[in-house]
Amino acid sequence: MMKLKDFKYFVLLLCTISAHSQYTFSGTVSDSYGKKLSGVEIYNKTGGNMTTSDANGAFDITLKNPGEYVFVFFSENYAMAEKKIAISGKTNYEAIVLQSLSKELSEVVINRQREQLSAVRKLKDVEETAIYAGRKSEVVVLDKLTVNKATNNARQIYSQVVGLTINENSDGGLQLSVGGRGLNPNRTSNFNTRQNGYDISADVLGYPESYYATPTEALEEIQIVRGAASLQYGTQFGGMINFKLKTPSKKEIELVNRTTGGSYDLFTNFTSLSGTKGKFSYYTFYNYKQGKGFRPNSQFDAKTYFANLNYQFTDRTSLHFDYTYFNYLAKQPGGLTDSMFEQDPTQSNRDRNWFAVDWNLFSLRLKHKFEHDAEFSLQLFGLDASRKALGYRSNRVNNSDKPGNERDLILGDFVNWGAEARYLKKYKMGQNTNALLLGGKYYQSENTGIQGPGSSGSNADFHLATDEFPLYANQSDYKFPNLNFAFFGENIFRISPSFSITPGFRFEKIKTRAEGYFRKISLDLAGGINEDITVYENNVKDRQLLLLGVGVSYKPLNGIEIYGNVAQNYRSITFNDIRTANPSQEIAADITDEKGYTSDLGIRGKIKDKLSFDASIFGLYYNDKIGEYNDKGANAFLVRYRDNIGTAFTYGFETMFDWNVAKTFLKEKENLSWNLFSNLAITGSQYLNASVVNRNGNVIKFKGNEVEFVPLFNLKTGTGIGYKNFLSSLQLTYVSSQFTDALNSPSDKGGVTGPIPAYYVMDFSASYKWSKFKLEAGVNNLTNNWYFTRRATGYPGPGIIPSEPRVFYTTLEFVF
Repeated sequence: MMKLKDFKYFVLLLCTISAHSQYTFSGTVSDSYGKKLSGVEIYNKTGGNMTTSDANGAFDITLKNPGEYVFVFFSENYAMAEKKIAISGKTNYEAIVLQSLSKELSEVVINRQREQLSAVRKLKDVEETAIYAGRKSEVVVLDKLTVNKATNNARQIYSQVVGLTINENSDGGLQLSVGGRGLNPNRTSNFNTRQNGYDISADVLGYPESYYATPTEALEEIQIVRGAASLQYGTQFGGMINFKLKTPSKKEIELVNRTTGGSYDLFTNFTSLSGTKGKFSYYTFYNYKQGKGFRPNSQFDAKTYFANLNYQFTDRTSLHFDYTYFNYLAKQPGGLTDSMFEQDPTQSNRDRNWFAVDWNLFSLRLKHKFEHDAEFSLQLFGLDASRKALGYRSNRVNNSDKPGNERDLILGDFVNWGAEARYLKKYKMGQNTNALLLGGKYYQSENTGIQGPGSSGSNADFHLATDEFPLYANQSDYKFPNLNFAFFGENIFRISPSFSITPGFRFEKIKTRAEGYFRKISLDLAGGINEDITVYENNVKDRQLLLLGVGVSYKPLNGIEIYGNVAQNYRSITFNDIRTANPSQEIAADITDEKGYTSDLGIRGKIKDKLSFDASIFGLYYNDKIGEYNDKGANAFLVRYRDNIGTAFTYGFETMFDWNVAKTFLKEKENLSWNLFSNLAITGSQYLNASVVNRNGNVIKFKGNEVEFVPLFNLKTGTGIGYKNFLSSLQLTYVSSQFTDALNSPSDKGGVTGPIPAYYVMDFSASYKWSKFKLEAGVNNLTNNWYFTRRATGYPGPGIIPSEPRVFYTTLEFVF
């Protein structure tokens, strides 16, 4: 066995060997007037690595061998430059000059530049104070997409992100519900969801659901890091989604206005104002949405305001402030039984269901760059928000909502704040540049949950009606004070310029509490009181855990990377779920946290600027996997029961490619673009050792069953064609059938229980730009298919929630 001393000599030998095969390309980047340009992205197309110019326009990039290399230089408002450089000696110097854009380029030419940049815009090994080496990651660049941005159409927006399952809602894209790899998509609750790097969900630990979705029209890109993200971003099996908003315009003032009209009285307006004046810059927008939906008893009205203020104290130090306000009110038509859906998917028998959200997000971020390649960031963030749900939620979905009955009212207030500090240091071992990241996070919340009777009226009255209905059974009032401290670290060890190993860890201290009471009332057949008991609780769950992981990256040549990672994962139970009574669902009182592992192994890259690809296999192993099954509830009715089922394994093959047909066959046609893409996930799953004892003492076995929310095939494929200022896209989505409970139950025709059948849907979008104006139009669900992606157990159901039929939209944009 190799001793530690021998191992040190071995590493030193590797570093010494690699030092003799190192070459450096350095230089400066300036404009035609000699002004040095900072932040210019320099991409090595031949070798795949990249860097950025510093405050003085200087850069250096490490190369493995001598020879001829092609480098791309990109900076906003400058023409992208591609330079062929002959590398001979150990050090090579070049002064690069970028030309300011003096003429208006066609949309196709601009998109070609963006496509050339897209290889650069993949998450780099190191970005600011974050490490992504060896991770399964994807970046959605919004400016490249010709899609329905006004309604945040997730099916189109995430078309090239592999393996995501989507719950579709007809609410104008006010909420995002994505999952994947066997994770429930509901409100993206299995991902750590962030905006500009800070948390935006209701409560990261106690209630990790996202009621707010950043408007797509305001986004620059969406960054997605899969399971191994748990080390840097916290305990979620899905990984991390970060919505990065647009940066301020370099002009002193720029106004963008987008107005959209569409089917079912859809109207949206998006107006942004941004600019830069000296050291101060800003980006702000207001977004208004309203519509009626395709079913009766459905409508929504939403307002979003965002302000980003930035001050650059020096070239090395900056301060950034974000504020987000989001408010919406929606009337919800409820769910359907299977027979109701087959008979008429547009019907509704719920006319008193309402949902309201009020969201206030705050963030203050300090960024500082030290000398000698070190960076520090401190992010303070907070949330002051509420959600209110009101309606008739009988587990007999076909029961009509009779006027005069009480409605179920659930009120939730979310007040939390936190701080996250990160320090990243680049250092050399031999001639290789390594990177060390250390960080810490403090997070606390004081959330409340109240459940009680809602009024007998039909309007959106979110006040408790205890005087009107004193014998309402499901009354509760709770506080959920949560506390979390985390310390994490990762280090990129570069054994050579092309090979790196990145181990990491995360230590978590989590304390979740539930303080309050719930009231049990049972009545006899004559309406008299059999039982009236109030139960007080002070439930505390305090735990500490250590998560470990490692990533590996090998970049042999031509921008090709082989990557792999394995990491431990953890997901905390949510007291808020446990203490909310639901007539269609019950949750085991002793339900506990999920633990497990995630791993990826894949190859990705770009071949001659013509073909981008990513192909990988993955595995998710769960202990104490939380699942659902049908059982008799406390009231003797059949309900969905939620409990720790046992161990489960989800695995699969994911592949994505984007082929630039125009560059392959039509190089001389500068104003013509044509690309084809395909995104396919083949996923299998199985409960390995799983059984529970139900309330009657009977053992229910799940071994061998498929894990819920796992379609075998998940395919998105399409093409984009453009000529000069005209762009278009056509997309086909196919998702095979998937179970919705751990028993793999067939449909009981009640709407809540049963699989989600296979479906396909097509989308078409197009745009034309003229001067400062752009016209966009499209058709979603081109073939007018009737299908659904969700069987709800609570709001907005219970029951089947039909997806939208064929809808049209038109958007007019102007920029001044």
